[in-house]
Amino acid sequence: MSLTRQCRLLNLSRSGIYYTPVPVSDKDSVLMRLMDEMHLKYPFQGSRGIKNELWNKGYKVGRSHIRTLMKKMGIEAIYKKPRLSAPHPDHKIYPYLLRGLSITAANAVWSSDITYIPMAKGFCYLVAVMDWASRKVLSWRLSNTLDTSFCTEALEEAITRYGRPQIFNTDQGSQFTSDAFTSILTTHDIRISMDGRGRWMGNVFIERLWKSVKYEEVYIKAYGSIAEARQELTKYFDRYNKRRRHQGLDNITPDEVYCSTLPELQEAV
Repeated sequence: MSLTRQCRLLNLSRSGIYYTPVPVSDKDSVLMRLMDEMHLKYPFQGSRGIKNELWNKGYKVGRSHIRTLMKKMGIEAIYKKPRLSAPHPDHKIYPYLLRGLSITAANAVWSSDITYIPMAKGFCYLVAVMDWASRKVLSWRLSNTLDTSFCTEALEEAITRYGRPQIFNTDQGSQFTSDAFTSILTTHDIRISMDGRGRWMGNVFIERLWKSVKYEEVYIKAYGSIAEARQELTKYFDRYNKRRRHQGLDNITPDEVYCSTLPELQEAV
C-alpha cells in the first residue's frame, strides 16, 4: 500500500511522514538552560524580562525567539490574568478547592506539576506527584516530550503504591485537563482541583520542590542522557524523602511526616 493511501486512511498529513525532527542547537540549549534558571529565580518575568536579562549577560537574542523557546520549555510568566483562557478547547476546567482549607494529614491533598530539565545535550521534562501535607514525592516520571502518558503513568503509580487522596490539585496544563488524566481521578472518586493559570501559590510546595531539585541536583550535574538523569534523580528523591530534613516540617523528613499523619495508621494506634 502506498504512503499516500496509508495517510488518507489514517487521516494524516503526508508532509508529516517525511518530516525529520530538527534537534535543538547548542546555542538554544545554552539559552534554555539560562532561561530555566531565570524563570526559577524570577517567575514573574515574561519574554521581555528574560530577553533583558539575557542581554545583560551578553546574549543578543530577539524577544520572538525567547517566546518560541519558552513555549518549547513549557514555561510562562506568573501573574494574575484578567481573563483565563482554556488550555485546550475540549478539556473541562475544574474549580480550585484548596482555598481556606487546612491540610495537615497525609493523603488529604496531592498535587502534581511538570518542569523542564536541562541536560548536557538537549533536555527532558519531569513530572512529580507530591503529598501536600508531608511534601513526600510519591512518584515521578521523565519524558522527552510534553505528552500526557508520562503524567498518567506517574499518577497511576502513586495511587497503586499509596492509595488515593481526597483531592488532587494541578494547574490547567493540557496534560492535567486531558480526559486520560482526569478519568483516572474520577474513576477513583478523587475530587479534582485546578489553579487558575499563573496561580503558582496553589502548587507552592511542588514549586519549591523544583527549586530544590534543580539547585541541589540538576544544575550541578550534566546528565548525558535521560537514562542517566533517571538514575541520578532516583537517588535524589530517595534522599529527599527519607533523609533530607525540611525546615518547614520542623526539621523532620517527608517520610516521617507522611507516616505519622496517615489517617489509617493513626486509627490503628
